Amino acid sequence: MNRTCTALLGTIGLSMAAAASAEHDIEFIAEHLPEAMMDNRYATLPVWELGAGTENRGYQVQAAYSSTTAGDLSISGPLLSVSTSRMLSNETRLGAFGFYDPLRLHSGYDTRPLQTLFAPETPIERPVDAAFTHLDGTATDFGAGLFWSRQGSEGWLGNQSWVAGLLWQRVELRDYRFDYAITSGPQSGLQGQIDFDGHYDHFTPFAGLELPRTRGDWLFTPHALFAYPLPRRGVQGHITGPGFDIYGDTAGAGNGKHFGDPSLTLGLTVTYIPSHLSIDAGTFLTQAFLEQQIHRGIQSNWLLSVTWTP
Repeated sequence: MNRTCTALLGTIGLSMAAAASAEHDIEFIAEHLPEAMMDNRYATLPVWELGAGTENRGYQVQAAYSSTTAGDLSISGPLLSVSTSRMLSNETRLGAFGFYDPLRLHSGYDTRPLQTLFAPETPIERPVDAAFTHLDGTATDFGAGLFWSRQGSEGWLGNQSWVAGLLWQRVELRDYRFDYAITSGPQSGLQGQIDFDGHYDHFTPFAGLELPRTRGDWLFTPHALFAYPLPRRGVQGHITGPGFDIYGDTAGAGNGKHFGDPSLTLGLTVTYIPSHLSIDAGTFLTQAFLEQQIHRGIQSNWLLSVTWTP
């Protein structure tokens, strides 16, 4: 009797998981979570003047925290960066920066279609509903870059600063691994592992505009930045199951290069000038909205960034 009840409950549980399966497949979401991390980094690059004005040399120390979720999958952790810059003339500034963002990947119990465009030929019929558990990995984004900015006050924009630059970055995904169990169809109950471990190198040109406005001891700096990581890469993956063990990537399989998307970020940094401390209230709001539009399947994206300009 106990075994019968256990089997019945297991069947019901798998059926409920299949019915509740999310719209976007696991490969789609596994790509978008680290790409959201990349967008959050572009949104917090330490390249804005934030009251540096015409000082000959400037420094910035930036710290942020981001948390992104898709269903029961999440990527979260700190974003850390430093920059230094030097005036080349009364209007132009040259700077350099470095960043290190060690985030964690985690899941509880998530249900969505299993898809493997990185490995089109598997014994599993795909897409097929599955349950995914036991993700406990890391996503690290690190790199360095150079930027050039020019201040001006001409035209209808008033006080303004244009910025352009180039950065190199590496996104490293480690233990990005799920246990899966198929929850529908003739192979229901089949179990295995799928992982998306790998690293992706990009050279990313970027350009942006800030419009600083001072009110007493406060500086308000709306800003926008566009970044384009190059080259785009195929999504790397690895899947195992009963009798098979397959590696691949979507580019090699003829299914396109998807990793590394163009990024547009918007912010409004508020600086209390006497303390040289800034909080980017704008990215907190805009990244929460934009990531859900740019990367489908992302359900929440929270980003809080603080900068100190000695």
